[in-house]
Amino acid sequence: MKDERLEKLAKLLVGYSTEVREGDFVYVRCDEVALPWAKEIVKAAVKAGAHVETVLTSDEIQEIVLKNSSEEQLMKENELQKAMMEKVDVWLTAWGSRNLKYAASVPPEKIKASARGAASWRKIYSERTGDGSMRWCGTQFPTFADAQEAGMSLEDYEDFVYGAGLLDKEDPVAEWKKISLEQERWVRYLDTKKELHILSEGTDIRVSIAGRKWINCDGKQNFPDGEIFTSPVHEEIDGHVTFTFPLIYAGKEIRGIRLEVCGGRVTGAYAEEGEDLLQNVLDTDAGSRFFGEVAIGTNYGIREFTKNTLFDEKIGGTFHMAIGDSMPEAGGTNRSSVHWDMIGDLRKGGSIAADDELFYRDGAFIMDVLERFEAR
Repeated sequence: MKDERLEKLAKLLVGYSTEVREGDFVYVRCDEVALPWAKEIVKAAVKAGAHVETVLTSDEIQEIVLKNSSEEQLMKENELQKAMMEKVDVWLTAWGSRNLKYAASVPPEKIKASARGAASWRKIYSERTGDGSMRWCGTQFPTFADAQEAGMSLEDYEDFVYGAGLLDKEDPVAEWKKISLEQERWVRYLDTKKELHILSEGTDIRVSIAGRKWINCDGKQNFPDGEIFTSPVHEEIDGHVTFTFPLIYAGKEIRGIRLEVCGGRVTGAYAEEGEDLLQNVLDTDAGSRFFGEVAIGTNYGIREFTKNTLFDEKIGGTFHMAIGDSMPEAGGTNRSSVHWDMIGDLRKGGSIAADDELFYRDGAFIMDVLERFEAR
């Protein structure tokens, strides 16, 4: 039986997130396991008057490519993806896999080469989403593999995924509009600041945000959403940072990451598990040892760590920083074929100050600070 929440999700992504209009060229891309999602998306987009083209990918085919290609082959451009990034008005994608560990035995050097091969289309994607000429939104389709990774049954995982997107509400769009208004208040506050100081166990780092624009993530580009972020002045970050949760990269797990940063560049990188892969990713290109994002998770409906960055980076009470590519719409200038989010928990003794004013403590915003700011 069809899950009504999937149909509701498709209508939300097409009508609210990307605002598909008559005559739009819409590109729909997902793994073949997410075909039920693609069908609902195509139906909603076509009904909105769009021209739609689809690409179904396959983890099994990608495994064959990674294992049997040379590094030189992997660094070749993806011509189809590049052409689509140049032409489409809207790109809608869903993540979901039959086997999250399909690349577990692939050497890190090949994974790095594959990332380099994506550099040209990623550059176009970054520029076009930054200037607004292409609308994009990515979401999660619940699969057995993702449910197992999260330690849940499929039914429980479906409830988690759709609940995090408020699709169990009568009017999810109205709910996201309320969230947008509340987050915008903090965006206005942070837009006036020049520096963040993040403190927690193993973390003491100062991040320049001078002249940068904070972005209100309210279900327009990632779904489910719930964060505010900016792209820092990437040459002006100093200190050390420890990330609480494991990272999953190409099906491999990296635990206990600690980075030392000087002049914005990651000068020391350590991990309790998976350090070789961490070093390889950091050495992908000239921009991959600098940060492209700093953010605060605001979705307090997401409480559990599920090894899925789409959800984990939104956990209310966390912060994350991403090495690599920055967002032009936020004023970022660092360029890389990598954009890799690393998440830290602030719910037990963590804090963030802006220009030495404490506004975030123990995983929560300090509302008195905002009220004083708005009263000025």
